[in-house]
Amino acid sequence: MDSAVQVTGTRQRQAWQDGVLPPVEKVRDGLWSIPVPIPDNPLRYTLIYAFELPDGVALVDAGWDAEDSWLALVAGLRTAGYEPADVRAVLVTHMHPDHFGLAGRVREASGAWIGMHEADAAQVRPDDALTDSITRRAAAQLTDAGAPRDVVGEPHGLSRAHLLEDGAEVLIADHDRIDLPGWDLRAVWTPGHTPGHLCFHEREHGLLLSGDHVLPRISPNISLYPGQLGDPLGRYLDSLRAVGEIDADEVLPAHEYRFRGLDARVASLLEHHGERLAEVERAVAANPGSTGWDVTTRLHWSRPFATLSQFLKRHALRESLAHLVLLETHGRLRASDEKITRWFAANGRT
Repeated sequence: MDSAVQVTGTRQRQAWQDGVLPPVEKVRDGLWSIPVPIPDNPLRYTLIYAFELPDGVALVDAGWDAEDSWLALVAGLRTAGYEPADVRAVLVTHMHPDHFGLAGRVREASGAWIGMHEADAAQVRPDDALTDSITRRAAAQLTDAGAPRDVVGEPHGLSRAHLLEDGAEVLIADHDRIDLPGWDLRAVWTPGHTPGHLCFHEREHGLLLSGDHVLPRISPNISLYPGQLGDPLGRYLDSLRAVGEIDADEVLPAHEYRFRGLDARVASLLEHHGERLAEVERAVAANPGSTGWDVTTRLHWSRPFATLSQFLKRHALRESLAHLVLLETHGRLRASDEKITRWFAANGRT
């Protein structure tokens, strides 16, 4: 972690290092941090934030849809002095199931309204035709990128268990002020990790609830995925630069731990992706005609690539594709017009 980034969630970081769930904490008067576990996932938990209101609480995110996760959310609310029936709103940072999975159950328990950016809300509404189309396109994308059959595997899309029945009632746009009495909370649209990822800026207290957009230690996965953003990494980097200009005394992320030094962390993430783009470009220059899969296998990963699960290999490939597309957009690389796409330096020959 960058030396200019100061950890403020010290108990959260200690829990992260110890491999245990951190405590429920009062972050500010009237604002609570509630960890909700993610079953069988290296991220281990999502940090849910509860804003106290005159007549209950509003949540930012809800957690994974599993019984242990629900029980942790209920216990956290009770520590803060509330019950699930007291929830008035769930503001969803983005469409991934560790963030919105329990939103429907919270709504059933309380009648709370659910708010999301429309770009993500469209992805989680139950629509069998859309889901089937995305599933087929996802498998075709991996095949076109040169992935082996065992990595492509069976068609895999968003499980119906991870769809939000009846959708979100409130669509939140960039700069919208959220109607939470006692709080000056505004939405910041930060596409990249997902098309509709939202951060929330509480201006009076100088807080940025950053979702997965800015984390203290790791970089969020930025993947090229069918039916979503055409240049997700480019959009992510633009969103990072915009967020880096926000005046925030403390960052409250959805994973890991709270910290100060938003501008330094943004600079570190921009540097990381700059280095990764250079690594991808070198891999193509050294091996003209590489497929996306070829490039992925030649990059440095946090663990040896061969040891990754098929699921993680698919994520890695889509992350590589996001970098390849951005380099193509910048005129550094070009893609061949073949059934299996191959990549070349922009001034190279096929």
